[in-house]
Amino acid sequence: MSDKVDFGPLAELIGVWKGDKGSDLAPEPEGSEVSPYSETITYTAVGDVKNAESEVLAVVRYHLEVMHKLTNEKIHDETGYWMWDASTGTVINSLIIPRAVCVLAGGKFNSTVDENGQITLDVKAAVDHADWNIIQSPFMKDKARTNGFTRTVTVGNGKMKYFQNTQLSIYGKEFDHTDQNQLTRQP
Repeated sequence: MSDKVDFGPLAELIGVWKGDKGSDLAPEPEGSEVSPYSETITYTAVGDVKNAESEVLAVVRYHLEVMHKLTNEKIHDETGYWMWDASTGTVINSLIIPRAVCVLAGGKFNSTVDENGQITLDVKAAVDHADWNIIQSPFMKDKARTNGFTRTVTVGNGKMKYFQNTQLSIYGKEFDHTDQNQLTRQP
C-alpha cells in the first residue's frame, strides 16, 4: 500500500454518516411492510491494493448499522468495501450481511457533478451476471433467494442519499425489497 492514494469518487464517502429518514419496504408472507429507520455508516480509508502486479484499487471499508425507529431494534448490519479502479473508471461495492448473502456489485463511474456539487455511484449485481455476482447459502437460495441488487449513492458537500433495490424470490413471489435514506457527515 502506498501513502499517496487516489480515492477518486470514494474520497467523498470517508467519515461517519448518520441519517434518520430511512424507509425500508420489506416482504412479509401476506404482503409487505414499510419500516422507518435510522442508521450510521462509518467509512474508513484502507489505502490501495495491488492485484496480480497490475491492477491497483483504492479501497474504503465500511460498517453500516440500521435501527428501527419505533422499536430501536437493530434490523440490518452490513460490512463491506468500496473500491475504485482509476484505470478503468470502475466503482466496486463488495458487501456481506449476516444472513449468509454476499454481493459483488460494480459499475462505471460517471464523473458528472450535479447542481448540488454531488456525484453519483451506481453499482449492480445479479445471480447470472458474468462479472458482478451474488453468493448465498443453500437455505437462502431455497427460501429467500436474492436474484439482483442495485445501489445508487449520491454524495457531496456533507450530504448523502441512497436508494437500493434487492430483487428477491420469497414467500412464493418475486419482490423488490427497497431501502432509501438521507444522511449527513458527522463532525
